[in-house]
Amino acid sequence: MATPIPCLAQLSRMCLPVGRQSISRTPVRLLAPTIQVRYKSRGANAPPIQSKAAKALKAASSNPQKNKKKDSEKKKKRKPRTTYRQYDMKDAEQFALCDAIRYIRAIEVGRNPTSVKYEMALKLKSLKNGPVIRNRLRLPHPVKTDLRICVICPPDSKHAEAAKAAGATLVGEDEIFEAVKDGRIEFDRCICQTDSLAKMNKAGLGRILGPRGLMPSSKMGTVVKDPALVIKDLVGGAEYKERLGVIRMAVGQLAFTPEQIALNIKTFLDAVKKDMAQLSDRINKELAEVVLSSTNAPGFPLNGEFRDLKSDVQPRDLSTS
Repeated sequence: MATPIPCLAQLSRMCLPVGRQSISRTPVRLLAPTIQVRYKSRGANAPPIQSKAAKALKAASSNPQKNKKKDSEKKKKRKPRTTYRQYDMKDAEQFALCDAIRYIRAIEVGRNPTSVKYEMALKLKSLKNGPVIRNRLRLPHPVKTDLRICVICPPDSKHAEAAKAAGATLVGEDEIFEAVKDGRIEFDRCICQTDSLAKMNKAGLGRILGPRGLMPSSKMGTVVKDPALVIKDLVGGAEYKERLGVIRMAVGQLAFTPEQIALNIKTFLDAVKKDMAQLSDRINKELAEVVLSSTNAPGFPLNGEFRDLKSDVQPRDLSTS
């Protein structure tokens, strides 16, 4: 009688060794804070093994308020800056005045010499919340001489006649008030005589002229007894004010010679240094950087020299006929 042929399941059971213990499967939970691994030697009831990363993740998830306190403490420790950021000028490239003028004129080539202005920027070492420098200056070589000056004073007074003779374009009271209220502001500077101050304040011109910087005030020296004397200073004069630690002012036209620009720059620097010296001893302001630019050209830091001896640029070559 033929013996039956065993099936595959029977053959597999016959090949397995008798008495071999089966190892328990290792359950792994993905993206879990703990990884459970069971070994035969530890037993099924042993606690799961945790890695350092899993412990840190568990601690962060278990106490989020404590972590927020730590982050807030770190932010509190960072004190805000009280001064403006400064750059080390030792590694920066600086130029002599004639070299800077040469590059600026090359960039402004083909433009009207009277329309382009040389601009000076003085960067100061100053506190953010400290007092600012603000003043008016008349340069030896005026940059803008076509100012339209308005004088508010009684039209029949001697001050009105003197103001017209000094070069004022508008003189009067009621006519100027009505023109300003109608939006016709045809002047660049405004001066008020002390006798007309109360009438000007009653007219309510502050909300119109104030945002434009044209409102007369005794602090700025535009409310005076004799307007004629102030007009002579205004023609060719300019105001400068410190903003974010920088003072900017136009110091010349493109047609100016290097000597004229140098004289204007020196006058401007002396005036700013004088303003800094008049501040309180507790307030320290220092001149950190001097930059010359123009209407369309970038800024060129100056090293304080008029002409570089190694350069072949001559001041007469930069003069416009």
